Amino acid sequence: MTEPQARTPGALARTVLQLAVLGVLLGASLWLVRPFLVAGVWAAMIAIATWPLLERVKSLCGGRRAPAVTVLTSVLVLLLAVPVYLGVRAVIDTAADVSSFSRSLVNWTVPQPPEWLDGVPLVGAKAAAEWRTAAAESPEQVAARVTPYADDVARWLVAEIGSLGAVLVQILLTIVITAILYSSGETAAAGVRRFARWLGGEQGERAVQLAAQAVRAVALGVIVTAILQSALVGLGLAVAGVPFAAALTVASFVLAVAQIGPIPVLIGAVIWAYANLGAGWATVFLVWAVFCSAIDNVVRPILIRRGADFPLLLIFAGVIGGLLAFGVVGLFVGPVVLGVTYTLLGDWVAAAE
Repeated sequence: MTEPQARTPGALARTVLQLAVLGVLLGASLWLVRPFLVAGVWAAMIAIATWPLLERVKSLCGGRRAPAVTVLTSVLVLLLAVPVYLGVRAVIDTAADVSSFSRSLVNWTVPQPPEWLDGVPLVGAKAAAEWRTAAAESPEQVAARVTPYADDVARWLVAEIGSLGAVLVQILLTIVITAILYSSGETAAAGVRRFARWLGGEQGERAVQLAAQAVRAVALGVIVTAILQSALVGLGLAVAGVPFAAALTVASFVLAVAQIGPIPVLIGAVIWAYANLGAGWATVFLVWAVFCSAIDNVVRPILIRRGADFPLLLIFAGVIGGLLAFGVVGLFVGPVVLGVTYTLLGDWVAAAE
C-alpha cells in the first residue's frame, strides 16, 4: 500500500491563490459579458426550441447548413421585427386616439342606464344610481373629469416609446447570437454535455437533456398558444370594430403569456359591443370571445406534451413562478429548474429504494 504523498509547505497557499485567481477571472469575464447575458439566454432558448425546425429545413436544403441558417434567421427577423413595429405603431396610434378622444368629450353626454341594470342583484341599484349621476352631468363636466386622465395615459404611452431603443438593441443581439448558435450549435451542445458529464456524470448529462425538453415544452405550449390566442382575439376585435384593437391585441398576448388569459380584454370588448352593436351582433361577438378564452385549455396541453413528458401542473407552476421571479425570461427558466429538479429527485428516490 503506497503512502500518501506529503504536502509541500506552500501547496495549500498555492491552491488558495490559484482558486482566487480563477475566481477573479470568472468574475471579470461575467462582468464583461454582462450586457450580452439577457440576449444570450434568449438566443439559447430560441435555438433550443427551434432546433428540430432547423434540422427539417436543413434536410430540405439538401443537407447544407448555410441556407437553412439563412432561412431560419430571416424568419426570426420577421417574427421579432414585425411585432415590435406593430407595437410601436399601436402605442403611437393609441396615444393619438386617446388625446383626440379626450377632446371629443366636449360634445358627448353619458346616456341613461338600461332599465335591467336596477334588477341586477346586490350591485345593480347602486351601479344604476352612479350611472344616473354621471348621466346628469353636462358635456363640459364630463370632459373636465376625464381629460386629465386621458392626457396622463397619452403622455405615459409616448414616454414608453423612449425605452424601445434598448429593446431594439437586445433584439438585434438576440438575432445575431441565435444565428451563431444555428451555425455551431452541435459544438456548443457537445461542450455543455461534456461539462455536465464532468460535473454530475450521467445524471448531469440527463439534466441538460431535460432542460432542453422543458424549453421546447414552454415554447410550444405557452408561446405558440399565446400567439394563436391573441391572433384570434385581434381578428374578433378588428371585425367588430372595437377601438384600440391593435393595442388590445398586444395586451391579450401579454396576458396570455402571463397565464392570465385575454379575459380582461374581452370583458371590456363585450361590454362595448353590447353598447354599440346591438344585441344580435354583440351576442355573436360574445360567443367568439368565449371561444378565444377557452381555446388555450385545449391547445396548450397538447403542445406541451409534444415538447416534454412533464406534468402540466409542474410546467404551469414553473411558468408563473419564473415570470414572477425573473421576469419574461423566467417563462423558460422556471420550468427548466422545476423540471430538472423533479426528475433528478425522482431518480434519486428510485435509486435509494
